[in-house]
Amino acid sequence: MSEQSVELDAEDKKIITLARSARARNGVAEGAAVRDETGRTYVAATVSLPSLHLSALQTAVAMAVASGAKSLEAAAVVSDANHLAEPDLAAARDLGGTGTPVYLAGTDAVVRDTVVVD
Repeated sequence: MSEQSVELDAEDKKIITLARSARARNGVAEGAAVRDETGRTYVAATVSLPSLHLSALQTAVAMAVASGAKSLEAAAVVSDANHLAEPDLAAARDLGGTGTPVYLAGTDAVVRDTVVVD
């Protein structure tokens, strides 16, 4: 996958920075952040326990739901992965609905892919 030149607004840059920080702080493969309909952000890392495994984005969406979010404006994942996993896109779709942008950035914070969930 080639890197894309994506023009992001300040709020989208913020969630990428937060996702990158979560990944680095926790020493995990993925960090994610989501922004809800009120502008609140939720930041998470991968959860990997013997009885529970959630991707970083699934965890961030769950945190938003648990905090009362009704919708998502945007989501970001920072990872070495080359594509966004379908379960991650499904979680973003479940809360954000169609049209929610999900950014995939590398560990250098450069956006490599943007998927608008449908």
